[in-house]
Amino acid sequence: MQYKKLGTTEIEVSIIALGTMTWGEQNTEQEAHAQLDYAIDQGVNFIDAAELYPVPPKPETQGLTESYIGTWLAQKSQQRDKLVIASKVAGPSAANGGTDHIREGKSRHNRANIEQALHDSLKRLKTDYIDLYQLHWPDRTTNFFGQLGYHHVEDEYTVPILETLTVLDDLVKAGKIRHIGLSNETPWGVTQFLHLAEKHNLARIVSIQNPYNLLNRSFEIGNAEIAIREKVGLLAYSPLAFGHLTGKYLNGALPEGARITKWQRFGRYKSENAVKATQLYVDLAKAHHLDPAQLALAYINQQRFVTSNIIGATNLEQLKTNIDSIHLHLSEDILSKIEKIHQQYPNPSP
Repeated sequence: MQYKKLGTTEIEVSIIALGTMTWGEQNTEQEAHAQLDYAIDQGVNFIDAAELYPVPPKPETQGLTESYIGTWLAQKSQQRDKLVIASKVAGPSAANGGTDHIREGKSRHNRANIEQALHDSLKRLKTDYIDLYQLHWPDRTTNFFGQLGYHHVEDEYTVPILETLTVLDDLVKAGKIRHIGLSNETPWGVTQFLHLAEKHNLARIVSIQNPYNLLNRSFEIGNAEIAIREKVGLLAYSPLAFGHLTGKYLNGALPEGARITKWQRFGRYKSENAVKATQLYVDLAKAHHLDPAQLALAYINQQRFVTSNIIGATNLEQLKTNIDSIHLHLSEDILSKIEKIHQQYPNPSP
């Protein structure tokens, strides 16, 4: 395994992080524990969760993902200090349909909601602290979750970023969280958090968790420069574009039990150009005798602005393939061919 520093901290996190959003929906508690055992044996030390998980979000399953991590930690207490456990507090429910069940829709980034969310996550995780606590999506209306263009909302009420940052700083000082990060955030939002932290001597963000894959490289447009210059690296989620980049959904295939087969709401990577681009990436991998999933993951692993690549799996075979991408280094020739495909179909699934 390879490791990188988390932001400006001395914490080293594995370049491959274990994503957990299927646990409690597509994966049982036993399967979740098996994934944790295998990943950690391979050198993975970074585990990413959220109070929202599993996905798709439902009242009857909400929090199960963190609970499964908690029951594993209860059995493996000696592992806690060796791991970097990340979680997230949900944002306003209006910005993410289907989350009104979280605190009855009271999920603004104010003190009451953040403190309650953290308290509940700590209880489920069976730990006294979270290493990285992230805002799952912004409190304000902006372009995330598949929106490429920005449409301004006049006179919108939002919790001021300084207020949110002050709450998070208090929780860091209290020892309940070690570091803070953002998710689904824009360049403007990232710079605001950095500026206000410096101006008011508050906790500084150490990471940005945004989508990044061969079908969605929009992070490169503005956030990549910030990530490098400010040492606020990307935690890349959906690196396989919900599994599309494995090629398993090509030609209309719907494998039994797969996410896209089970839930039609996940249509982000199914546009005509996305399918055409996917076919070209899969063909490229096969032409070089590479696994398509590993090619897609290796591309992310090699990006300078990436701190960690959050992979997910519903079985151990997938998990092994994904983790083993760390051993693949893409040649300049393959990278050049990837760029040609990208130029032909730039960001078909933002």
